[in-house]
Amino acid sequence: MNTDNLSKRYDLQGIRVAVLATDGFEQSELMTPVDALESCGARIDVITPEGEPIRGWEEDEWGQIISADLSLEDAAPEDYHALLLPGGVLNSDALRTHAAAREFVKFFMDAPKFAFVICHGGQVLIDAGVVKGRTMTSYKAIATDLKNAGVKWKDEEVVQDENLISSRSPDDLPAFCTRICAALHASKQPASTR
Repeated sequence: MNTDNLSKRYDLQGIRVAVLATDGFEQSELMTPVDALESCGARIDVITPEGEPIRGWEEDEWGQIISADLSLEDAAPEDYHALLLPGGVLNSDALRTHAAAREFVKFFMDAPKFAFVICHGGQVLIDAGVVKGRTMTSYKAIATDLKNAGVKWKDEEVVQDENLISSRSPDDLPAFCTRICAALHASKQPASTR
């Protein structure tokens, strides 16, 4: 994805985004939004459960290893303007069973601060108990799970319901990245600092 157009349109200087992921994250769903956000000036912190490097999943095999900036224990959600939850079946399955990950996600949804969710990332929102009554999209395989959790599910490339922005799959990344950059640009509210 060419991020030049985004960086010309959106100023995200001073914006901080937390990326919560673990092994098996869908590589393009983490790397592409991070590239887009950084190109606009946002600061990104990759947060993993233990603060250890994690490995992506690319199509049908393991992808690259990326470093973590912080562990969940050391990350304070109030320091961030937004949360990005990439998909990946292994990633989402692991995070949804992790109590600290659920609490971290719940903070953003309750604050409310932006939560950007793509593909299977919605599974974490289900287990955090924050989707009932919301409108969103996801990878089709988890549409029924979201509906059963009280979501009004739409089959659209990007859906925004107040602070929640969701997309279906890597095919939707151009629309997803544009929407998240635009939303952050429009908000420009300072986060607290520690």
